[in-house]
Amino acid sequence: MDISRGFEEETGFPAAPEEEPVMERPPEIGVDERRMHVRAYNYWVSLLDGRPYPSIQDVDPQTLGDFGPHSVLLDFSRDPEDPEIRFLGRALRIECALDHAIGRISEVPGRSLLSRLTDHYLQIIANRAPIGFEAEFVGMRGHNTLYRGILMPLSSDGEAIDFIYGVINWKEMAEAAIAAGIEDEALRAIADTPEPVLVHAGDGPAWADGPNSEFVEATVTGDLSVPPDTSTLSLWPDDGLADRLSVARDSAEDAIGAEARGHQALYRALGHAYDFALAAEEAPDDYAELLADAGLKVQTRAPMTPVVKLVFGVHYDKGRLTEFAAALSWAKRERVSAGTLAALLEAHVGGLKGVVADERAFRRPAARPDRWAEVRARLHAAPPLARVAIEVAGADEFVLLVARREADGLAIVAPVADQALVDKAIRKSAA
Repeated sequence: MDISRGFEEETGFPAAPEEEPVMERPPEIGVDERRMHVRAYNYWVSLLDGRPYPSIQDVDPQTLGDFGPHSVLLDFSRDPEDPEIRFLGRALRIECALDHAIGRISEVPGRSLLSRLTDHYLQIIANRAPIGFEAEFVGMRGHNTLYRGILMPLSSDGEAIDFIYGVINWKEMAEAAIAAGIEDEALRAIADTPEPVLVHAGDGPAWADGPNSEFVEATVTGDLSVPPDTSTLSLWPDDGLADRLSVARDSAEDAIGAEARGHQALYRALGHAYDFALAAEEAPDDYAELLADAGLKVQTRAPMTPVVKLVFGVHYDKGRLTEFAAALSWAKRERVSAGTLAALLEAHVGGLKGVVADERAFRRPAARPDRWAEVRARLHAAPPLARVAIEVAGADEFVLLVARREADGLAIVAPVADQALVDKAIRKSAA
């Protein structure tokens, strides 16, 4: 069952008084500001311009490439009981399998994702403020779907609410059999736990299907001193680069704390960092903004260095950062797919060190030819001009002899024992 909450209550900011319903822009709220519903809310706030509600004239969903495909615009200026659908985003249309045009809320399929959004529109009228909500339901394809969304009031005259703009995001959950298996394991783990602990719920976000209560009871298994496993951290399909950076940073923090106990956490962190690097290629403007915020710049000759600095911190050990950047460069050169780097590091001979060695060997310039060795090899293969049966001390392959020219040939009079002169003579022979 869906339970909606005012967006101001949800983010911890009080609603404006009824006699003055203008909403102020909330302060920065960290990574959550990059979530689709919060970006939509911030967009709504940016259009207020001192008015109770943004003007419908200022909203054109077709130009909102960020969340426009996930949105719907309702017009109930003519019929409040059955509002018109003035705009329906492509992603929503595809998700709801709408291969034909629909013009009113009454035409929305009953168990579609769109119905979860439009079912809340009357609450906008009552609250006179944006409504945020999150819940889970079984969709048209029979899959459990988790969704979160927001509905925001608009006005054509600056006073009355006669339009509503809604944005929703979603992801399908595990199949029933998988979920049942997870639930069974969880129940067995809970049964083995001797005592529950109390956790204050005020630290988490308040959403429609789980409003904050004073305390909630939870059970804890395992060693509490071990950092949480971030290998299963998930991202919504629309999550921006900042979301991915946040997941990578959380994983990196876990890795730093667990480094003395094993390398699995580090490999997971490097996997998230690599996934972030791949996503950055698809969103260069967002990446440039994140770099600028951190005081970093793109490095053409070492493109992964800024990535690892963003994830692990600019003050992290430089030697380790260099290794991490080399590992990510190796993954890029080997065309490693997103989500697979951690497993590849585990399987690679030598693990991270082996990957770094491979990448450094690949980058190492080819050795210059050994000119001295070439000369000696050439003399070794050269045909003899003559053979002289004499004894010369030593076992060196090449010997320098001093000869006197005579009428019938050369008369060898003495060997030269100075190795430097021998080497010089060899080099001169190759000139």
